[in-house]
Amino acid sequence: MNTGTIIALIIVVALVLIGFWLWNRRREQEAIREQFGPEYERTVAEVGDRGKAMDELAARRHRVEKLDIRSLTNEEFERFSLQWREVQAHFVDNPTEAIHQADGLITQLMGVRGYPMSDFDQRAADISVDHPHVVEHYRAAHEMLPSWGGRDATTEELRQAMVHYRALFDELLVHDQARKTA
Repeated sequence: MNTGTIIALIIVVALVLIGFWLWNRRREQEAIREQFGPEYERTVAEVGDRGKAMDELAARRHRVEKLDIRSLTNEEFERFSLQWREVQAHFVDNPTEAIHQADGLITQLMGVRGYPMSDFDQRAADISVDHPHVVEHYRAAHEMLPSWGGRDATTEELRQAMVHYRALFDELLVHDQARKTA
């Protein structure tokens, strides 16, 4: 083989390797986009770059894979269901306190399921891996907590926060139980 043929062969091999790398990266991006749904676009907007967003979401997935996330026992399911009904009933008399209780109950439920109880942003990131379609409810409800923003929330804002918490609660409790029994 002459030098020209060797160089051409090296170029072809390099192009094939680059093509394979690009194809694999695109396939991985589609898998992450499919897994994370709306959380993918939110993360892209937050970090400003699709590659960085993809790396962030892949790191989240890797972190959560190492966690021991579990389903609730039947007794835990019943206890959390009862507590949620009590929080909802309390909303009528004291919406502000009920929102704080809902936030605490969600945090407690996440802890029992095995999610680490670090700061809110980390909890939201961890939840986004397995529950990407409801994590935005968690963020929205948390932002509406009356202690945030230095002002009292309106009744409508409190109602909306409760709706958001309910969506996450249903996903973490009810849908988990349905998957467990199916």
